[in-house]
Amino acid sequence: MSTRDDIINKLHEAFLPESLEVHDESHLHEGHAGHRPGGETHFRVYIVSRAFEGKSRIERHRMINAALAQELADRVHALAIHAQAPGERPR
Repeated sequence: MSTRDDIINKLHEAFLPESLEVHDESHLHEGHAGHRPGGETHFRVYIVSRAFEGKSRIERHRMINAALAQELADRVHALAIHAQAPGERPR
């Protein structure tokens, strides 16, 4: 299973999102720190979940980082997070 698939599965389990997109942006970071041949090192996540209602941006990021702790420790060098509660406008 790919790192992207692992991220998707863990975020689905943890947050039951209304919408979720996970983009592998590793190709944009070739030659930079943390990049490995084959990619799967730099990701961008767009997630909408009721779990984020009433939570600050920092709290949302901490929740996602905790859910993906294993991936962040082993395989993922960078993770950009866009987390919203349903009905919120994108920031």
